[in-house]
Formats: sequence, structure tokens, C-alpha cells
Amino acid sequence: MSHLEHDQLNRRTFLAGLGAGLAASAIAPQSLFSAQARSRVEDPIILGAGNHKYEWVRGWGKLPEGMKLGSTHGGVVVDSKNQIYFSTDSDAAIAVFDQEGKYIRSIGKEWKPDKDGNGTHDMQLNREGKQEFIYLVSLFRNEFAKITTSGEVIWVKGYPEKSGIYKDKTQFKPTGITVAPNGDFYVTDGYGANYVHRYNAKGEYLSSWGGKSTQAKEEGKFSTPHKIIIDRRGKEPTVLVTDRANHRLQWFSLEGKHIKTVDGTENDFLRLPSVLSIRGTDVAVGDLKGRVTILDKDNKLVTHLGDSGNDKKQATNRIPPDQWVDGQFIAAHGITWDSKGNLYVSEWNLSGRLVKLKRVK
Repeated sequence: MSHLEHDQLNRRTFLAGLGAGLAASAIAPQSLFSAQARSRVEDPIILGAGNHKYEWVRGWGKLPEGMKLGSTHGGVVVDSKNQIYFSTDSDAAIAVFDQEGKYIRSIGKEWKPDKDGNGTHDMQLNREGKQEFIYLVSLFRNEFAKITTSGEVIWVKGYPEKSGIYKDKTQFKPTGITVAPNGDFYVTDGYGANYVHRYNAKGEYLSSWGGKSTQAKEEGKFSTPHKIIIDRRGKEPTVLVTDRANHRLQWFSLEGKHIKTVDGTENDFLRLPSVLSIRGTDVAVGDLKGRVTILDKDNKLVTHLGDSGNDKKQATNRIPPDQWVDGQFIAAHGITWDSKGNLYVSEWNLSGRLVKLKRVK
């Protein structure tokens, strides 16, 4: 090999090495960035404090191909098998998932929404003997009902005509329902006349209380008594109502006598309390204004979960999926604990948003 050929070979080798090095230098940072991005995406999102820490489970609630939930302007309950039932404003009126988020089935097609998109607004699961039943309220039908967990209708009730409050059924717009240990059940008319209606276990009308509150926010009256639950944490069970537009919770005896109020206007304690779930001595409050709040046995604040701090992305149903942020709630509307202490939340959202918060021990 001549000196000229040797120099040309060395030059080609140098240039090839230089090109490979430049290529590597161009790729390496990008690969490193991708690896870092993947790492960040996979890092768990932990919310809460103390004994109430939860992991926001990304991508929970997988649907079959071609299926859509529609708006989730409803409620959520869990049965004894830890199957989760979400009411939706779609043909899958009540969609059922397992704990891992796998879609199982849907029930209650007769409770799907009307043309205006108003379907089943709330549900309560109640065990009676060896069987479990779902009590529900329907906005568009102005009715409430008792069904089995397979969707079989036990009974359907219309507006409480005997109360003397309504001229016709269109004025009755039920938003919440709950069942007491003695079988009595209670229905809130949160979008109508702002009353709580009480029935016995046979479905016979007993009494009503409440009505629209004034600016003075009288105790025992409401401004959007949105949802309702039986509080069994004390010596005697009580009726707990979310007085949403008044930013407070109110407790009553089973007969409707006012017992106490927790006002949430101080220190941003409760914004728009929308829904409740109780496990042990703790209360989970789904707040329509973008978070979940945990209260202790004395109804003192334990922690807030998933607050984005962005007013423009709270208490609205119009945030599209591409603007959802894992770890941040928009408009919590349905909530329940399961037997393991995990929380399931449905959000008021036109596209349908379901969230699982896995309890971290």
C-alpha cells in the first residue's frame, strides 16, 4: 500500500468514526431523555397524607373496542365481590368493572338517559338478607327505583304526590338516595324543590323536610341537597346530606330533626360537597370543585386529594380527555370505598371519567 493510499484509508476511517460519534452524540441524549420520560410516566402518583395515602391508578377502567361511556353525571357503588357499578349517560346505563378496571357487563338499559342526557344520577347498594339491591334515582324519568345487581326491577316510585309540594312530576328532580338500617329510605330532590323525602321499607311515603334556604342559610333548609347517606358512626344512625351550594354538610335524625351542621366556607374546607362515602370512622367527600376530601370521626380535615388549583378546570363537565391530568380531579360527582379501602370516583364529564385511588399502606 502506498503512502497516499494509507493516508486516504486513515482519512476514511477517521471520517467514519467521526460520523458514528456524531450520530451517537445525537442519539444518546434523545435516548436518555426518552428513558427519563418513561421513568417519569411510570412513577406512581401518590396523593394524601398520614393514614390516607392513595395511588392514582393510571388508565383504570378499560372499555371494549368501540364502546363509549358517555357522560358520567351519576354515582358509583361496590358490591360484596368488590365489583364496581358506575351509572353512565349511555346505553351502558350501569357499567360494571372488576377491581383491575376490566369491563364486565352493563345492566339497567331502561335507565339510560333521555335526549337531553339526564340519566341515573345516584345509586345506593343495600344488603337485605343474603341479597344485594341497588336503589337509584332517575332525573329524566322523575322517578326512583329498587333493582337487583343483575338489573331486575323490584319496584319503581314516582314523585311524592302525598307531600303536597309538587304540582306534577316534572317539578320533582331527584338527585340522591340512601337506605337506613330499619329499611326506611330517603330521596333528595336536589335539582327541584330542595327537599328530603322519607319512605318506609314498603315504599310508603312518610314525611318530608327542608325546602330552599335563603341567604341566611337556615339550618334544616338547603340549596341543592345533592346527595345523601346514612351516617352510622355515632350511637344512633343519622341522615347526612350534602348541602352543596351552601358549601356545608347537615345531619338529621332518621325522622328529619336537624342535629348539626359543618360549614365548609372557612379556610376552603368544603367547596361544593357533592357526594359522600363512609368507611369505618372516615368520610370521603367528593367535591365538585376538583378534589376529594377525607374527614375523620369528628368531621375534621384529614387531607385533600387531587386538587389541581386550576379554577378553569374544576366544576365543569367540558374538559376533553386530552386535557385530563393524572392525579388531578376536575368534578368529582360519585364516590365509594371498597372493602380494601380503595376509592372509586366518577367525574361529571361529558366524555366519562372513572378514577381508582388505590390505598397505600
